[in-house]
Amino acid sequence: MIDYKEFIPNVHFELIPIKDLVSNQDYQRNLSEAHIKRAVDNFDLYQINLVKVSRRDGINYVINGQHTMEIVARKSQSNETPVWCMIYDDLEYTHEANIFANQQKYVKPLTPYDIFVANIEAGNEEQLILKALVESYNMRISKTKCHGGICAISALEYIYKTFGYQVLDQTLKLCIATWEGEVNSFGANMLKGIAKLVVAYEDELDENIFKEKLGTYSINKIVRSATERNNGSTGYAETMLDFYNKRLKTPLHKGKLKSNKFVNIPEYSVKDL
Repeated sequence: MIDYKEFIPNVHFELIPIKDLVSNQDYQRNLSEAHIKRAVDNFDLYQINLVKVSRRDGINYVINGQHTMEIVARKSQSNETPVWCMIYDDLEYTHEANIFANQQKYVKPLTPYDIFVANIEAGNEEQLILKALVESYNMRISKTKCHGGICAISALEYIYKTFGYQVLDQTLKLCIATWEGEVNSFGANMLKGIAKLVVAYEDELDENIFKEKLGTYSINKIVRSATERNNGSTGYAETMLDFYNKRLKTPLHKGKLKSNKFVNIPEYSVKDL
């Protein structure tokens, strides 16, 4: 007979007002204001997690969930608001710290692909639009790099959110027409670099010239040249602009790539290719 008790934590659950929870232990991390603001602005009751609590000497010490507490308090504008807590009554301080330190050790994080697929299953409009756009080019969203697949999902989402559908469409069109589906042409920095050129130069950027000029360079050549600049997707945009401008009577002005349109775009490292 299996004794299931060894697989069931000795806990109970209570609704506890936020003001009665303590999260000032030295092992706790600092609160992220950016994370809290983003969660409050996009508050979803079904995304609220349990707060993990150790009750010692009558005090409710939070092991995990301090951000949850702060988000609910700010959204409700009251620290009287209760949150569901999973309570341990038999822990020492060192055990609490050990639980906190190792709570994510064996948790497999969701990948951008996992999240994208779940959003498709949920019928979320943004991901459905991206999926349809990619498939309109006889491509597909993929988990890993492969022929006919695009795995730089975060880059696709960011270009769409930041610059809109038309820019992403033009980015994919230029990329596919120029390198004919070369697997490494769909790297995050590559896509974001092309998007920057599309945004910076708009109608000045000639699709035929782009295809003719850039198509003579291998992706590896572009990656090497861009990496030497050590400037993320901006380095890719600058590299492609240099190759585009070669021997043109009227080259595109480099200064347009310094536009404040690109100030808040996160860069990607070589490993994201």
